[in-house]
This record gives sequence, C-alpha cells and structure tokens, in this order.
Amino acid sequence: MSRSQGAAAAALRREPSPPGDEGREFEFSDADFRALAKLAYEHAGISLGEGKRNLVYTRISRRLRTLGLATFQDYRAFLSQDRKEIENFINSISTNLTRFFRESHHFDHLREHIAAKFISRPLAARRLRIWSAGCSTGEEPYTIAAVLQREIRDVARYDVRILATDIDTEVLRKASAGEYGVNSLEEIPNIYREFFPVARDDSGKGQIFIDEATKELIAFRRLNLMDPWPFQGLFDAIFCRNVMIYFDGPTKENLIERFTNQVKPGGFLYIGHSESLLGRHDGLQLVGRTIYRREA
Repeated sequence: MSRSQGAAAAALRREPSPPGDEGREFEFSDADFRALAKLAYEHAGISLGEGKRNLVYTRISRRLRTLGLATFQDYRAFLSQDRKEIENFINSISTNLTRFFRESHHFDHLREHIAAKFISRPLAARRLRIWSAGCSTGEEPYTIAAVLQREIRDVARYDVRILATDIDTEVLRKASAGEYGVNSLEEIPNIYREFFPVARDDSGKGQIFIDEATKELIAFRRLNLMDPWPFQGLFDAIFCRNVMIYFDGPTKENLIERFTNQVKPGGFLYIGHSESLLGRHDGLQLVGRTIYRREA
C-alpha cells in the first residue's frame, strides 16, 4: 500500500468490533460495515441491511487477502484512492445465482406470446428485441435464445437480438465464454437440448459449449442499472428477475418506472418469483405469475 493510502487508512477512526466478531481474521467494525453498505447503495443501488453483515465480511475479506491489506479500514482507504477497486467491490458483493430455464413458466409464456407469434408478423415488422437485465453467468439469455431458435427456425434471417447486461464484469466474462458443466443438462428440457451441445473428452467427461449461432443472437454488456441507460429503442420483453430484491423501496419504484417506459406497449416485463410490484403501477397489467404487460 502506498504512503498516501496508509495515511488515509490511519485517518479513519478505529472502532472496536461488535460482540460476536471475536476470532475473525480481520477486525470488522460497525463503521466499516456502514461505510461499505453506503458505497454499495451509492454505486449500485444495493441495499445491505444488518442481515448482510456476514456476507460483506466474508466476500470482502477475500479482497483484503488478494490486496495484502491488514484491515477493513485499510480497504476503505484503498477504495477512496483506487476507483477501479469499486468495480471489484461491487463484483464481490453481487449475488449470482442462476440456472437454465429457471422459473420455466416465464419461458413458456415467452414461447407462446412472443416467439410463436413472431413469424405471423408482417415481414417488415419482424424485428425483436429482448433485454436480460442482470444476466449473471448467461444461463438466462442462452435460455431465451434457445426458445427463439426453436420457435423461429430461421431466426438468423431476421432482426432478432438479445441484450444481456450485468454490473459484474467477472460473470459477464463467464457468460460470453458460453461454457457450462454437463450437469447443467439436467435443467434443460429435452426439446431444447439440441441447442446445448456437449463435447466429451476421452475419459467421458463432458461440457456444454454454446455454439456461435446462438452467441451471435446475444450482446453481453456491462451496465449498472442505476446509471443512465445507453439505448433509445424499446424492447418487446424485459427480464429482470431476482435483481430488485437487493434494492430498497424507492430504488425499486424508480427502476420499475424506467422498465415500464423501456418496454413496448403490448410487451412484457418478467420479474423474479420472490419479487412483487406492490400496488398498481401505471401502464403495467399483471397477466401471469410475475409477468406484467405494458398497456397500450
């Protein structure tokens, strides 16, 4: 750590760790937790209540070891000196739990109400845009692509694109690679397995490799949902599932309004099974379990 970073660390007032923190590798005071929670909220809209204290300690301890820092106060000073570390910090506290065809009723709805009807559109209107917001390691956008490929067999002929975004740069790298353990096949219905080819080595061990035709349907991009969105066009469908559970009420309300304005009239917003849109939101109509349609 540089002399300036050390001076910044020394300037932070030391506070004793609260009861229950004895035996931890690093001292983790109330001031440390409050400061890191404040950063998470300011930079990513993530609300970290007291119940997330152990999560923050465990995940950020890894950054301390990687950086060779002795205390959380040193880490807070480092964050103030190195803005690139903010990205690593957000990556560390982001939770990325996903799988292929998770909450499968959403993909049944996508198949029936968007993909299956696409081919009946007038030729000039055969344009489709879907946004996977909070795509994690890529299982969601690749599932969307499989549904579209099965229902629109010549999908490459048309102007069909999936935007897949996440704030976590590490999971985006994994998503772009498109490589998954063969055990993931258990999550994929038989009718879609042709889009998830498995390559096996001499020992019989296998791995799923997403093919280039599927990858070409998807653009992976880093995006902080709290920032201004860089696109102007509207989407036929937006998937934002199990992301808003990390936001407080005002942040969630603002995000829902922005999603509503970003989906086409008649298009759909899919949210996670553990989420709900409390009260009525102007312009959105509940049409299925955690499925909302933007009113015309």
